[in-house]
Amino acid sequence: MASGAAAIQVGVIAATVAGLWLGARLLVDAVVRLARRLGLSDLTIGLTVVAAGTSMPELAVTADAAVKGLGDIAVGNVLGSNIYNLAFILGVVSLIRIVPIERSLVHRDGIALVASTLVGAAVLVDLSLSRLEGGLLLGLFVAYTAYLLRTGADTASPDPDAEPAISTSLTESVQFRGRDAALLVAGLAVVLVSGDLLVGAASTLARSVGVSDWIIGGTIVAAGTSTPEFAVSLVAIRRGRIGVSVGNVVGSNVFNILAILGVAGLISPLAVEGAVLESLAWLTAVAVLMVAALWTGRQLSRPEGGLFALSELVRWALGLLG
Repeated sequence: MASGAAAIQVGVIAATVAGLWLGARLLVDAVVRLARRLGLSDLTIGLTVVAAGTSMPELAVTADAAVKGLGDIAVGNVLGSNIYNLAFILGVVSLIRIVPIERSLVHRDGIALVASTLVGAAVLVDLSLSRLEGGLLLGLFVAYTAYLLRTGADTASPDPDAEPAISTSLTESVQFRGRDAALLVAGLAVVLVSGDLLVGAASTLARSVGVSDWIIGGTIVAAGTSTPEFAVSLVAIRRGRIGVSVGNVVGSNVFNILAILGVAGLISPLAVEGAVLESLAWLTAVAVLMVAALWTGRQLSRPEGGLFALSELVRWALGLLG
């Protein structure tokens, strides 16, 4: 591929990342209004509604890749996004502000994070994802979400430094009106179109420069589809809404493994290359270390966050330059 054509593909990737961010924000803003109307807490909203909304790009990209039979991009995007979410997003967030963690998030949802990662590893260890395994993953996600919605009241005391409301409507208590329904549909449309374009451009670019679909899916595509999680977590932590910020990342990771891989497996059985084992090992290590760090001190300090963020930069260097 000529340099001009490659530059066009890079431009398409950049434009689709912006589209994914915009579409996911429209979705999140509309759905969070509905969640607030139903009286859900910040932590529960972060773990469920916001997590699902910001994971729509991953869902769109992975489902589109599954339809096209691109197993490496479909699975690589999910695993790469989860590593990026935990190591880089939470790492950067903690550099802005030391992140205190509520006991329920560490004990209940930290265990769910590690357990879902291990289940995903068990499913993918044979380098394939069947429809039966996809259905199992999706069933586990439905059960986990039902449990959260039934018992997920946030009993933590409000942060004294938190602002009373977020202008981006992350925690705005308003009625869910026709305008919100229109924004939800528009956001979903933008995400789906952007996801399809991102898969095509990333796959074309990977082949043109000799980089495997797996590396592209686990780095550039993963970071692109995690743009909404990054944006929402940064806005929430700056406004003092720690439950939304951290719950968004933890919930997105559980959603990605159980729901998105589940949907991908139901769409089409997928085969992946052996590199999945390395990514699974890396993700498992990051998840266990993150939960251990939060469990011991119930906070993520700046040095710990810096180390996690640095580990993600190292992973990218090893993948793209190796």
